[in-house]
Amino acid sequence: MTAAIEIHNATKSYGDRPVLRGVDLTVEQGTVTVILGPSGSGKSTLLRAINHLEKLDEGFVAVGGELVGVRLHGDRLQELREKDILRQRARIGFVFQSFNLFPHLTILENVVEAPISRGIRPAVARETARALLERVGLADKESAYPRQLSGGQQQRVAIARALALDPEVILFDEPTSALDPELVGEVLQVIRSLTGSGRTLVVVTHEIGFAREVADRIVFLDEGVVVEEGMPAEVLDAPQHPRTRNFLGKVLI
Repeated sequence: MTAAIEIHNATKSYGDRPVLRGVDLTVEQGTVTVILGPSGSGKSTLLRAINHLEKLDEGFVAVGGELVGVRLHGDRLQELREKDILRQRARIGFVFQSFNLFPHLTILENVVEAPISRGIRPAVARETARALLERVGLADKESAYPRQLSGGQQQRVAIARALALDPEVILFDEPTSALDPELVGEVLQVIRSLTGSGRTLVVVTHEIGFAREVADRIVFLDEGVVVEEGMPAEVLDAPQHPRTRNFLGKVLI
C-alpha cells in the first residue's frame, strides 16, 4: 500500500518538558488510524504536527510524499513560506475538539470561507457546501449561526468545513470530547460515514468502541512514545505492553 503520511523522528518539547520523543509512524493511504493514549501523552501535538500547526524540534512529516511545512535545503530542513504551508494544508483537513467555527458567520459562510479564499468561484463553493451540509444532516441550518446550534451540530458543521476542500487526509482531534454524552453518537456516525471513501483518516479519541469498529490500525501513545500499534483486535483485545493494558483497563472500566 502507498503511504499517505510518514512521520520520522518527530520530536517536540515545550521548554524543558518533552512531549514527543522521536515518533516514527506510517499511515497507509485510504485507511483509518486511531490514536489512543492518556492525557498529556502527545496525541494532539502529533496530530497538529502533521499539518504543521506545531513545528517539530527534530524530524519531519510528509503527506503524499511531500514534506509538510519544510523543504530540504542541502542537508538541512528549512521552513517554508506561509503561503506554501497554507497550500499544503488545503490537502489536510483538520477537525478540532472545540469546533473553531467563526461565530460571526452563518453555517454556510463557515463552510465556503476556505474554498472562496483559495480562488474557488462563490457559486461553486456554495453548491459544494450545501451538498456537504446535507451529507452531515444540516441542510436546513445553512442560515443559522454557530451559537444557535448544539455542540454536536457545530461539530458536524466543522466536519463539513474540513471536507470543503476535498482533502486527501482528515485529522480529528478528540472530536467528541467537548460534547455532552447524548450528542457523541451523531458526530461519530458522520465520521463513520467517511470510512471507505478513499480518504485517509487519523482520529485521536477515547471512544474505544468506535475505535474497535472503524479503525484499520490502533496506535497507543504514552509519554511521547509509540508504545504499541497494530490491528484493533491485537491492541484492544490482546495488548502486549503493560502501559497499554493499564490504560485500557481504566478506560474500559
